[in-house]
Amino acid sequence: FDSVMINSNPETVSTDYDTSDQLFFEPLTLEDVLNIVERLNGGGVDRPDRTGGVVGCIVQYGGQTPLNLAHGLVAAGVPLIGTGLDSIDLAEDRDRFKAVLDELGLVQPENGIAHSLEEAVAVAARIGYPVLVRPSYVLGGRGMETCYDEAALKRYMVAAVGASDLQDAPVLIDRFLGDAVEVDVDVIADYDPHEDSKAAMLELSTDPPQSLVCGVMEHIEEAGVHSGDSGCTIPPYSLSPKIVDRIREQSRALAERLRVRGLMNLQLAVKEDEIFILEVNPRASRTAPFVSKAKGVPWPRLAAKVMMGCSLSSLDTSEVPDAGFFAVKMSVFPFSKFPGVDVILGPEMRSTGEVMGADRSLPIAFAKGCMAAGMVLPTEGTVFLSVRNEDKDAAVEIAQSLRSMGFRIVSTGGTHDHLRGFGIDVEPLPKISEGLRPNILDLIADGEVSLIVNTATRKGADTDEGRIRATAVRAGVTMITTIPGARAMARAIGALRAGDWSVAATQDYFPELVRPVVESDAKASVPDGSVGCPG
Repeated sequence: FDSVMINSNPETVSTDYDTSDQLFFEPLTLEDVLNIVERLNGGGVDRPDRTGGVVGCIVQYGGQTPLNLAHGLVAAGVPLIGTGLDSIDLAEDRDRFKAVLDELGLVQPENGIAHSLEEAVAVAARIGYPVLVRPSYVLGGRGMETCYDEAALKRYMVAAVGASDLQDAPVLIDRFLGDAVEVDVDVIADYDPHEDSKAAMLELSTDPPQSLVCGVMEHIEEAGVHSGDSGCTIPPYSLSPKIVDRIREQSRALAERLRVRGLMNLQLAVKEDEIFILEVNPRASRTAPFVSKAKGVPWPRLAAKVMMGCSLSSLDTSEVPDAGFFAVKMSVFPFSKFPGVDVILGPEMRSTGEVMGADRSLPIAFAKGCMAAGMVLPTEGTVFLSVRNEDKDAAVEIAQSLRSMGFRIVSTGGTHDHLRGFGIDVEPLPKISEGLRPNILDLIADGEVSLIVNTATRKGADTDEGRIRATAVRAGVTMITTIPGARAMARAIGALRAGDWSVAATQDYFPELVRPVVESDAKASVPDGSVGCPG
């Protein structure tokens, strides 16, 4: 059979001329995809004989956009290859998914749906502040925000309507889990969808179905920062083995209940040893390439074989144990191209790429990831430290660590007074709004600042904090906007100063696990034809 790629982005590996048998540079809309299916079928979308036509469509590899086309494709007579339509609905529909979690005895944060300002205020009052609010049917966390009080929620509700892709779509409200550890899990499974929507011309393996956990990733930033922006590590570095085992068990149970065939991604939060299910995506996630590189297994390729009919057993595939080294995924941000944009991290995704650092030492792996992302890790110089009130206690440890390494620390107002109260040698700086000079903008302009740690109290480029962050971006000064990120940065700088690190190929960390890509003889029975693959 032939593979057909549909993608409107020419800057991706998937649109290389030798990746697929046929390539269409077209938008991922239902009309355009159906036009291509009709062209491949030689006229007409739904051809009963399928001879030389489209066997089915894979919607797992293009993020949320092709997944949203599943209903239209099935309605037009195009079968789905992989996870079935009802399984997609189970994961995407809030009420049905909650019923699945209740059935399995799993927990999710308290939540509600609001169609009006009055409903939103009532839901938030029931759940309790802070709350995470977002419009329905948006991508990349667009329009998502954390509201700490009723006034902030009312401001959000006035502005949120325009962020939705559908008119009059409800606003989703969840309890915000402060100080929680966020976790990503990728799973591969080979369950039979048992649906009319599946590709009937594919003969699925009769081996007993199973699900495997590809990897468990712990986020570096706290819950509330978009998973696409947060750094993460394999294996988890602060979660107990007992918690990780429970996460694996819950992930497998969900894959079985949803009858996943192919890949699935879960996002969870762990707070006080309780696991909360935040989201389940019945598709490949942006983490799939990272997990594949960190584990030495081409999970997306194996998932494609599974979707086409092979079983995990026939592919001789099993879960890969952690190999004694840390792989750290870091995000790449385009802030230097948009100097007027505030760089503070939050629930709305802002990164445009990802890199990986690997080492047997977690701080060095983090440092390598930072360097790969284009960040400069200073080993000496001046650090500007300014944090919001709730972060002041956590900033003490960071300041003590940096000061012990010989860094000069400067701060304004409350941060300065708080650090001074713990006996830390900190130099005062006037706030920009006070009009006194020199201030932090002068120090940045003079090239005196090596690192900035700034957690936001106010967002926006027109605030003092926004001006500091914008000036730092223009000057190329490394800046951290979360306490967990600053803590990891301080440890990485300390490890670099020790000088005990080297560069190696990822294969060198797990040579006993590296094996050639499986070219199984267990091939799905597929007539001559094409497989459409949006995204």
